[in-house]
Amino acid sequence: MTQPFLARRALLAGAALLPVAARAQEWTPRRTAVGSHAMPEPGRRAWADQVPVIRVGLMGGENEADRLARHDGLRSLLEETFRVPVRLMPASDYAGVMQAFSAGQIEFATLGSSGYAGAWLDTEGGVEPFLTAEQEDGSVSYISVIVTRADSGITSLEQMRGKSLAWADPNSTSGYLIPRFQLRRQGMGVEPGQFFGRTGFGGGHEQAVVALLQRQYDAAVTFASGMGDPAQGFSRGNLRAMVEKGMLNMADLRILWRSEPIMNGPMTIRRNLPADFREDMTRFHLALPLAHPAVFQQIARGTSTGYRETRHADYELFVEMRREEASARRRRS
Repeated sequence: MTQPFLARRALLAGAALLPVAARAQEWTPRRTAVGSHAMPEPGRRAWADQVPVIRVGLMGGENEADRLARHDGLRSLLEETFRVPVRLMPASDYAGVMQAFSAGQIEFATLGSSGYAGAWLDTEGGVEPFLTAEQEDGSVSYISVIVTRADSGITSLEQMRGKSLAWADPNSTSGYLIPRFQLRRQGMGVEPGQFFGRTGFGGGHEQAVVALLQRQYDAAVTFASGMGDPAQGFSRGNLRAMVEKGMLNMADLRILWRSEPIMNGPMTIRRNLPADFREDMTRFHLALPLAHPAVFQQIARGTSTGYRETRHADYELFVEMRREEASARRRRS
């Protein structure tokens, strides 16, 4: 491992966000917020012979009925625009979507940065990112948070020593990979495997917070935008979604820890699909927030200006982190 890479890792937020800014002169990504983006003209495309059904993967982390309901408007609009059937493919956990990419069972899905890195490794480069969400201030990042119940008596991370913690999912960026990485490197003596008395996986972000509220754990890890009012669950993310669904009152939680900014996960597509299919999906989503705001808000779950193009270079850090995690597991076994 080279010293420059170690330096990049030491400053995760800067490292995760550097590729977009550092390469701005050689590549200018298209953005919903800049320029005029028209929805693709309705009609069946030449690529439909190779993609007779568009299968959209839906990650776990939220109950299946809610996921399907939130994405039904997207499904209908895709069908109306491209005149091919669209099938929503919900998975019980993050690994399910990654495995669907490996098996060629879905065309595209929105993944976390860690999930994308895992899918890229599993498929040997058979997937690529094409869009990521952009926040109201132009940022393309979010944060991981550790929360506890307000009545737990726990007011600091140090008081979690020996207590129980629910991770979201082993393939979650904000719910597992990044908090483990950053806690180790913040000079607090927090080695997750030794600091916490017990850890487990909630089965997703929503499920981890529910387990906390049901007193199965002393704290849980989830994600938030890091912007907006924390008392309302921030501007977007799992906490905000649970507040809006009436599943959570933020007064019942206390935030113990916030990560540094994390690069938003990408909308990911199989590389072996026709280039004009990818271009149609890119144009469709860039135009979606302004052309069909109600559909966009259903899938965005909170405030966002829309999408920005992205590429594999923006996620190389997460690929390296996944490789290191896998290497560490092999050494322990």
